[in-house]
Amino acid sequence: MAERDILIGIDAGTSVIKAVAFDLSGRQIDDASVLNHYRTAPDGSAWQSLDRTWEDCAAALRRLVEKIPGLPSRVAALAVTGQGDGTWLVGKDDRPVADAWLWLDARAAPTVRRIAGGPADRARFEATGTGLNTCQMGSQMAHMDAHFPELLDGAEVALHCKDWLYLNLTGVRATDPSEASFTFGNFRTRAYDDTVIEALGLSHRRALLPEIVDGWQQTHPLGAAAAAATGLPEGTPVTLGYVDMVMTALGAGVHTGDAGAACSTVGSTGVHMKSVRDTGVHLNDARTGYVICLPVPGMVTQVQTNMAATLNVDWALRLAADLMSQTGHEHEYSDLVGRIDGWMAQSRPGAMLYHPYISEAGERGPFVNADARAGFIGLSSHHRFADMMRGVIEGLGLAARDCYAAMGAEPSELRLTGGAAKSAALRQVLAAANKAPVRVSSRGEAGAAGCAMMAAVAIGVYPDMDSCIAEWVTPLLGAPEAPDPALIDIYDGIFPAYTEAREALVPVWDKLARQRAESAEAEDVNTSMTIDAAERAGGA
Repeated sequence: MAERDILIGIDAGTSVIKAVAFDLSGRQIDDASVLNHYRTAPDGSAWQSLDRTWEDCAAALRRLVEKIPGLPSRVAALAVTGQGDGTWLVGKDDRPVADAWLWLDARAAPTVRRIAGGPADRARFEATGTGLNTCQMGSQMAHMDAHFPELLDGAEVALHCKDWLYLNLTGVRATDPSEASFTFGNFRTRAYDDTVIEALGLSHRRALLPEIVDGWQQTHPLGAAAAAATGLPEGTPVTLGYVDMVMTALGAGVHTGDAGAACSTVGSTGVHMKSVRDTGVHLNDARTGYVICLPVPGMVTQVQTNMAATLNVDWALRLAADLMSQTGHEHEYSDLVGRIDGWMAQSRPGAMLYHPYISEAGERGPFVNADARAGFIGLSSHHRFADMMRGVIEGLGLAARDCYAAMGAEPSELRLTGGAAKSAALRQVLAAANKAPVRVSSRGEAGAAGCAMMAAVAIGVYPDMDSCIAEWVTPLLGAPEAPDPALIDIYDGIFPAYTEAREALVPVWDKLARQRAESAEAEDVNTSMTIDAAERAGGA
C-alpha cells in the first residue's frame, strides 16, 4: 500500500478555486485551478451559484488527481478554506435556497447604518471585535429578514463559501470558530453570543446557525458522493479551515512568534493583520476592523481590510490600455503590468494623494462607508500618467498605514503576500509608508497552505500549530528589505493630509451618492415610460 504522504488544500477564492498538493513537510508539489464565476448588478448585488461553485471545486480536485501520479492512494487528508463573509443559504435536502450573496454585495448598506446607529451595537462590537459592514452574513441576514424574508424562511442553515464546500465534501453542516465568532459570537470564547445575535435582530433566526467545528482538532470523512465527484477515496479525513484571510496570513507568516510582526495581503483587496493574544486586542472607537481567531489557542488576528487594493492598479492600467488602443494598436491592461516599476522610477514621491476607494461597495477599513469613492488630490498640469500611477501605488501604502494605525501600534516588520508583492517598487512604498522592513514569503499558495497546515495538525503529523509553522512557514520568509529613510520622511509628511482629506470628503461622498440614486431613479422612470409607450403602440 502506498504511503499517504500528500495533503491537499482547497482555496475557493472569489475569482479562482485552487486545489494544491503539499508533502507532509510543506513542500508544494502541484496545483490545479478552475475559474470562479459571479455576477453583479447596478443595485449593488453580487451573487454566485452554489451548485456551480461545488462543481468547480470538484473539477479542480479531479484535475489535481490527473496531474499527480497515484494521488488517490497517497492523499492523507484534505482541507478547505474560501472567500469570507457573504451568505450561502441551504434548505431541505442540502439544496441551495438561492444564489449566494457574496462579500462584494452592498445591498445591506441601509441595514448596516440602522444597526450600527443603534444602542446595542457597542456591545456587539465588544464581543466580536468586528465592525459591522455590508460584507458580513450578520448584516446581510438582517437585511434579508427585513426585505426578503422568504429567503430565510426557506433555509435550514446559513453557511459561508467554505462551509458549503465542506457540506458537499462530508455531508456535515458546520462553520468554523473564525467566521462564527466575528459574525455572531465572541472571539474570547470562540462560540455564539446571544448579545450579538440580539443586536443584529436575529434571535428568531438563531436556528439557522450551524454547529462550530474546529478543524485543527476535528475532521470528518469524505463522503461517497464527493469521492465519486472528485476521484479521491471515500473516508479521507477532511478539515474545515478558517476563513481565507487568516489562512493566507498564517501561511505567509502572520504568526511566527516574532513580536510586532504583521502581515499584509496585497491582492484585489488589501488585508492587514497582526497576531495578538485574545487578551491584548485593541478595540478602536470607530468600531471598525475584524478580530479573527487563529488555529492556535488564545491567539487571534486583528484585521483591517481595504475593499480594494490592486483593483485600483487594474483600473489605472485599463485606463492606459484603453487610451493606447485608441491609436489603432490594441493593448490589454495585463500587458502593462511590467511597466509599473518603470513608471515609478520616472515620477516624484509624494506629489499627490490618491484615496484607493475604487470599489462600488465603498470602503470597510479603517472606516466603513459604502459611499466612499476614489480620487486624486493635488493634480496639476505638469503631472503625467507616471505620476498618477505612483499616486495610486502610494495610496495603497498610505491605506495600509491607515489600517495599522487603527489597530493601535505600528508593525515592527511587515510580511507581504499576494501578487502585487512581486513589485519591488510597491514593496519599497509599503516599507516606507509603514516605517518597517518588509519580508516576502516564497510560499506560492499561502491560503491553501494555511488550511493544509490545519489538516497536518489534525491528523497528527505535528503535535501543534507552532511546530507546523516552524517547518512550513518560517524558513520560507525572505530577507528583510529595509525602508528608504528619505521616503519615510515624505510619507510621514503627507499621511496627516491623507487622513484629514478622507474625513473631510464624507459629506461630498454623501451628496454624490444621493445624486447617483436620484439619477438611477429618474432613469428607471424614463425606462418604464418608454416600455409602456412601446406596449401601447404594440397594442394599437
